[in-house]
Formats: sequence, C-alpha cells, structure tokens
Amino acid sequence: MARSMLIVSRQSPWSGPGAREALDIALAGGAYDLPIGLLFLDDGVLQLAPGQHGATLQQKDLTANLKALSLFGVDKLYACARSLADRGLANTALAPAVEILDAQGLAELINRYDQVITL
Repeated sequence: MARSMLIVSRQSPWSGPGAREALDIALAGGAYDLPIGLLFLDDGVLQLAPGQHGATLQQKDLTANLKALSLFGVDKLYACARSLADRGLANTALAPAVEILDAQGLAELINRYDQVITL
C-alpha cells in the first residue's frame, strides 16, 4: 500500500520557490496515485486568496496549479483557521475550497499521514 503524504505549504505565492515546489510535489504525488494531502499554513494561506495577478510582479500565477490539483487526485486540501484570521482571510471565499482546521484539527491531521513534508 502506498504511504500517505501531507505537504505543508508555509510560503506566500510570491516570496520564493517554496509555494510552487509544494504544489509541484503534490501534483507529482497525485500523478503516481499516492494518497496526498495539502495543508496551507502561515503565509501559505495567501495562495488561496482570490484575485491574484502574478504578472504584476512578473511571476507566473499559481492559480492554474491549484485548479489542477483535483485533476491529479489531490482533493484533500486544508487551511489553518488561525493563519487565515491573522491574514484577514477568515471570511473570504478561498480558491480552491479547503477544509479549515483549528489547532486540534491540525494535530489530528498531521497524525493521520505517514510522511509530512514542510516547505
């Protein structure tokens, strides 16, 4: 049986390669039918904010990668409630839709996966 993997994305979409790398790992794992979960934590929740325009910063937008996750079987998406609240996204329609978890939910989530990768 394939080992499950949780990828924790902690970087904002424009602060460096970490956000893109987390999505790439999730897409690659999904392509090989691995049980993958993706958790957006800290500044990583900024990837979920609607209306991002990477061209303004001369960077490629991550929206297409986020939309492709479900095509690769990565449909277990989570976000930290506190991270969303701290960044003013608590009552925002996120794209894509994610399950929002409190501190206890985060601990339970991490314990459900065999491997955890943080970027």
